[in-house]
Amino acid sequence: MPRELHVDILQNPSADYTRLPRQAVPAADLPPKGRAPLDLVVSLRRLRDDSVQISAFRPGERTPRTRSHWAYLAVSATTLLARAARLRTVWRDRLIAYDPDPLNPYPFATAVDFNPLAAVAERKVAELAEEGRYFLETMFEGTDPDLVLFREYLNRTLTEHGSLRISFDSDLHLPWPMLAVESAQADPWADFLGHRHQVEQTGAAYPLIQPPYPARAKPVTSLNTDDQLTGIGRAPEVRKLLEDRSQLTVRTESDLLLEALSTAVLDEDVMYFWCHGQFVANDSPYQQLAVRLSDERHIDAELVRRHRRRHLSRPDAVFRPFVLLNACHTGQSAAAELDHLGRALVDLGADGVLGPQLQIPQEFAAEYAFAFLDLYLTGKFTAGEITQQLVRWFAREYRNPLALAYSLHCGIDSILELNP
Repeated sequence: MPRELHVDILQNPSADYTRLPRQAVPAADLPPKGRAPLDLVVSLRRLRDDSVQISAFRPGERTPRTRSHWAYLAVSATTLLARAARLRTVWRDRLIAYDPDPLNPYPFATAVDFNPLAAVAERKVAELAEEGRYFLETMFEGTDPDLVLFREYLNRTLTEHGSLRISFDSDLHLPWPMLAVESAQADPWADFLGHRHQVEQTGAAYPLIQPPYPARAKPVTSLNTDDQLTGIGRAPEVRKLLEDRSQLTVRTESDLLLEALSTAVLDEDVMYFWCHGQFVANDSPYQQLAVRLSDERHIDAELVRRHRRRHLSRPDAVFRPFVLLNACHTGQSAAAELDHLGRALVDLGADGVLGPQLQIPQEFAAEYAFAFLDLYLTGKFTAGEITQQLVRWFAREYRNPLALAYSLHCGIDSILELNP
């Protein structure tokens, strides 16, 4: 006859199934545009001999009957990284460092609005678009049949379709928004990938499984800053924006930031860095990208990892902010062998990181931050949507291309989930 068995549960073997990742929410609760399938995924893998294998697919699209779209590039990974460094230098020298008149020194570095020099600005943009096209063309040079077919497929996808949501899943951190295609349009602005499409770079670790959390009525943010920058441009307005529309914590010393990173629960929706970024030399041939607040300590990827690593396996640990690293160079890394600050933050749980590929003029950086946060804090738009909107807005209103220098490290779907 049937009888009830007595069971003692000594462990919790289903813990990993009861703690759902952030993406696993009911379909009815999803934002209308966030976390939809990507339109295009392009993967670049650096192999042991420094060669690069590239593949691409469109989710939901049938691949060729025999295999997916992939090929080996004729150029090496080292060559691509060198060309990326050159492209950044070209932007700096021909735009930011442009100095034709001693009475108006560096007009594109000291103003946000380029309309007073509209003719010159348009020529500069056309030249930078040509540099971006040159990068893509030389990246895919070669006569190998597989490479030829792949080149045709990718170029057709990038040029014939409207705005796509593109993820470059890559071992190489390249300035994707600043690259450009050859299109039938006469407008050079429309050729930049960052103008045509929503673009992110991925390639970090698998996302951490963090405890579920409810949407908040008011977001929690932090301003991590250098006191010397508080009065530049719209920086005071950015702080007031954060004070008015969020629960704001301000940190000006590295000890406070590192102490926060060392706690298991650092539950901020947005971490905003308004500080200096620079490459710091060490005893090796490499340089490490670091940011600095009001004190002299350099905060690099390894220091951030050292203070947060012990919480990676804790089921109750929380670190999930969208990070706006508004400091020079924070959208790039000096060498592939070195850990990238943005990547370290993503590996540790950050929802996405947005930072500039260049040494951005401070006036523009403050203007960009205000525009981005003003939209992001509404909870209505994803970071991918906002970055593309800002590229087009600064182009249309100010003839200023510097928004193209801001790149997303993950985060194309990052959105502030608010509970009204």
